[in-house]
Amino acid sequence: MIVVGGEALVDLVPGPDSHDPSGPLLPRWGGGPYNVAIALGRLGVPVRFLSRVSTDPFGSAMLERAERSGVDISLVQRGDEPSTLAVVGLEPSGSARYGFYTEGTADRLIVDPGPLPSDTRAVALGTLSMVLEPGASVYAKVLRREADAGRVISLDPNIRPDLITDPDAYRERFRSWLPSVSLLKVSDEDAEWLHMAHPKEWLDAGVTAIIITRGSEGLSVVTAAGKIDVPGVPTVVVDTIGAGDTAHAALLARIYAHGALSRDGLAALSEEAWHDVAGFAAKAAAHTVSRAGAEPPTAAELDAAKL
Repeated sequence: MIVVGGEALVDLVPGPDSHDPSGPLLPRWGGGPYNVAIALGRLGVPVRFLSRVSTDPFGSAMLERAERSGVDISLVQRGDEPSTLAVVGLEPSGSARYGFYTEGTADRLIVDPGPLPSDTRAVALGTLSMVLEPGASVYAKVLRREADAGRVISLDPNIRPDLITDPDAYRERFRSWLPSVSLLKVSDEDAEWLHMAHPKEWLDAGVTAIIITRGSEGLSVVTAAGKIDVPGVPTVVVDTIGAGDTAHAALLARIYAHGALSRDGLAALSEEAWHDVAGFAAKAAAHTVSRAGAEPPTAAELDAAKL
């Protein structure tokens, strides 16, 4: 079982005339961790979602969708506060930019759930939930406690600079998490913002494997054994919403399929296996960007896809 912890939110996405700022905004369910949980469920991987979700109609709809996608919501807490909103703007290339409305929202007020269920093999965390207090401190506590219990910790910081009021303090907190992190997934933009001089510094800090996503150019896998580059999968891009989250989930799903969801298992994966893992993630992300919004593919869709 993989536990995914973090926010679920409402993406307000431009309608069909996506480049008209006065056009309608349509609600779509999102949030980096929520998208990861949805993608894992659709890929057939046992997954639980850990979050605090509003009792408003948006929150209820998000949880209904999660259950339809195969996500166990038994760890979800509920609150009367409103759902977090993200207003999404699309560039001509299809890339997304975000404006967030987070004050007084339900997901920020999660309380420590205590040790996770005994069947937990890995914990995936990231995005706003590792930034916005008081919830960020709760998730950081979960990260360290579950790592100490022997679980794989997979982290995608998914940096949103506008929400980080003290970048240097955040970078220091990020570095403090690395000894507990087994799998670190970052975009090339994240790596630059986090001042990564070389992946080796993060490996030396304790990370077992680093995945660097490079948009349409593909992914790089960096481990103590070296670096592997996997090209992107060509597709027609509708928008990039949820692409990185889908890649994160697909990485975990394929590692799970290889029976390598442990620190020792990650360290023992062969070059051939890493090519398979990263290639699967590239294919899944390409499927997501080929349709509007954060709509990760199912396992059956990927099997049938001609990308």
